[in-house]
Formats: sequence, structure tokens, C-alpha cells
Amino acid sequence: MVGKRGKTKTPHVNTPVSVASNQVIATNSYVGGRMRSFDDLQTLTKEQLKLECRKRGQKTTGTKNELLQRLGHKMNTTKRNTNTSNGSATIEDSSNSTQMTQSSNAVHSANKALEKAERESIVLWKKPLLTLEYFGKEVFELSCIYGNKLFEYRKLVLLLVSVLITFAVTLNLDGPHQSFIQQWYKKLLWCLYWTGLGILSSVGLGTGLHTFLLYLGPHIAQVTLAAYECNGLNFPEPPYPDEIICPTSLSGTATVSILSIMSKVRLESMCWGAGTALGELPPYFMARAARLSGIDPDEEDELAEFEELQRKNKEDLTLMEKGKLLIEDIVQKVGFLGILACASIPNPLFDLAGITCGHFLVPFWTFFGATLIGKAIIKMHIQKLFVIIAFNEALITTALSWLHLVPVVGESLQTPFKAFLDDQKSKLHRRGSPQTTEKSNILGSIFEKFVIVMILYFVLSIVNSLAQSYHKRLHKRKKTN
Repeated sequence: MVGKRGKTKTPHVNTPVSVASNQVIATNSYVGGRMRSFDDLQTLTKEQLKLECRKRGQKTTGTKNELLQRLGHKMNTTKRNTNTSNGSATIEDSSNSTQMTQSSNAVHSANKALEKAERESIVLWKKPLLTLEYFGKEVFELSCIYGNKLFEYRKLVLLLVSVLITFAVTLNLDGPHQSFIQQWYKKLLWCLYWTGLGILSSVGLGTGLHTFLLYLGPHIAQVTLAAYECNGLNFPEPPYPDEIICPTSLSGTATVSILSIMSKVRLESMCWGAGTALGELPPYFMARAARLSGIDPDEEDELAEFEELQRKNKEDLTLMEKGKLLIEDIVQKVGFLGILACASIPNPLFDLAGITCGHFLVPFWTFFGATLIGKAIIKMHIQKLFVIIAFNEALITTALSWLHLVPVVGESLQTPFKAFLDDQKSKLHRRGSPQTTEKSNILGSIFEKFVIVMILYFVLSIVNSLAQSYHKRLHKRKKTN
């Protein structure tokens, strides 16, 4: 009887365990009536993997590879627990699954590296025909995309077009309003000009055009030199700001000081700073859209760099990478004041601040407000002050007198610099039309050629960047198809 009872109790005890085990498998491994293996999971899209994680009570954030590893670990753990309760082990299956995951990750990384190397080789000096072809196709794609966007907001577009047409008609109608309209029209064009240069300086199109060094810096320096030479800031308008000429009389001239010069160039400087703030928006919107839509960071070069920095060991980081991580920590932990601090100093790594703010879903006005205040007000006044002090007449004269002390080339440099300075001063005192027989200074011609080279390089970088964007677009289409 005892033996009988033992035999009858044994199946009675094991049955619930077996049922419970089957329920675990059904809950964690069966979807749609069949069990998903690790190979089945690899065929799913990222959104389907997130749905699987949500069903199993796991986190749904991370890259596709991380989701696969998370689901594969969960399945292997479930199988190990189930088989252990039945008296069998699945260590070999778990190790095989881990090896498959590692090999899959290695293949994925190798493919990404090959794709990146192929994309970086699409430049005008290596593959000119292919680069121009991809550039044209990418321009067409972007035209279609933004054309559809404009069509979606057609009421707003029609309103703006109506306002512009009304302004153009008012501008060409004769009447007493013309003096007022012309004055504000010139101011508007002047502001748009410097805002556009500011955008070009910071927008992410392969490389930024250094418009402060090429345009705004020389403009501030010219106003500074003219203020000390003319002993005032009351330049005749017109031709100012297109040309600077000393006034014929000194009546009503303002006292020349650093603050008065800063006030004279404040409008163009703040417009340029506002343009640089607008140019920082693309990295922010890109990272924010990627975070909200669940795009794999490996698919975007900027986001991939951001993720790679976070995974690296701090001891292996270079000085530049440590600076990027420092900016990330400041922006993430301090918030508005951290963004303001990073935007208020000349900072070539500020793109990473925009990516960080977008990635952590910092509100738009928090990011843009701090960036605008920092770049258009604080940073701009620091840069103006530096240029005005550097081009003070007494300082320039002292620097020229010391230039001959430079070994070997000192004497040869002193002569053209003095000639350039004298030429600029003589231009300030000319009357009437400019002299056609005036000889161009060698430094002026060198600077003009330097500006042309920089602009050409900027245009080439835009062509290369758009061509590489089309290459990336093609590979995304292949993956989705």
C-alpha cells in the first residue's frame, strides 16, 4: 500500500510542475500558436521586437541588437529553468545561442564598416561622376520631401506669399511712405545677410563656413580702425554700411570708446549670433526624432559616435573625447544653465550638446532659448570685445613696430602690412567716387583669394555630403525591402 501510494503521488506532484513549465514556455516563447526561436527573432523588425519585449515585461529601449540579446537571454533562461525542473540541462543550447548572437553582431559590424568606408569614398576628387549623380538625385529627393511638406502647410505658405507680394507692391509704389519703407527694407536685408552668414557658420553640411573670420571679424576691425582714424562713428549713410567714409565735419560725432564701437556693430553681430543658434537646430531635431521614432543609432553617424563615446572606457578616451563627454555631462545634469554655459564660449564641440539635448528630449525652448542667449548676446559680445581691442590703433602701431624683430621674415612682413594699413586709412578719407587707378594691396588680394578658396571648399563639402546622404538613403531602402 505504501508503494502504491508513492506511485500514485509521484505523477500527482509532477503534473502541476509540468503544466507550470508549459505555461512559462507558452507565455515567453509562444506567439501566435508557435514557439519563436532565436533565428525567428532575428527576422523581426525593431518594432516587432519591442512588442515581444513588452509582452514579456522587459525594457523596450535600445538598439535592435540589444533587443535581440535581451530576448535571447530571456528565452535561454526560460528553457534552462524548464528543463532543470524536468531533470535536464540546456547549457550547450545557451552557449550556442550566445555564439550565434556574437557572430551575428560581428557580421553586422563588418557590414556597417564596409558601408561606411564605401560612403566616405564618394567624394568629388575620387569618384566625380558618381558623386555628381548622387548629388543630383539627393537634391531631387529633398525637393520632393520638402515640397510635400510645404503642400501640407499650404495655407501658411499662401499667407506668407501674400504678405511678400503686398510688401513688394508697397515697396514699388510712389508716395510719402517710401522713405520709411526703404529704411526698414535696407535694415531687413542687412539683418538677413548676417543671419544667413551665421547659419552657414554652424549648420551641419559637412563643414561650416567660418564666416566670423571671413566676414564679421573683418567688418568689426574695419569699423574699429575707421572710428580711431575718423575720430568718430558718425559715418555717412549711405554709403555706410556698404562702405565706410569719414564724415566731412566733426559736428555731432560720438566719443570713440570700446563701448561706442560695440554699440555701432551690435545689430549685425547679434544677427550673426542668432544665425549660429539657428544652425545648431539640425543636430537637435535629428537626435530628438531618432529617439522618439526608435531609430537604431548605428544608422546615423552622429548618433553612432554619441553611443560609442558612452560605451568607451574612460581611461581609453582622448582629450577631445573627454571634452565631448564633459559637455554631455554639463548639458544633461545642469540643464538650461549648462546649455547656456556651453553656448556662451567659442566651442567647436557644441554640436554634441545639440545631440545630447535631442537624445534626452530636452524641451525645444529650453535648448533654443539658452543657445540663442548664449550665442547672440554673451558669446557675441566677447568676440566683439576681442576684435576691437586687437585692432586698437595704438596696439596696431605697436605691433607693426615690433614686427621687424621677427627673425628672417620680419622686415619683409612689415612693409606690406604698413602699406595695407595706410591704404585702408586713405580709403576712409576719399571723397566722391572711388579712384579707379588705385592699386590693390598684396595682402588684400591674398585675403580675397583665401575667401574664394574657403567658399569653394564649402560648396564642395555640401556636394560630397549630399551625395553620401543619398548613398545612405539607398542602403536604408535595401534594408526595408
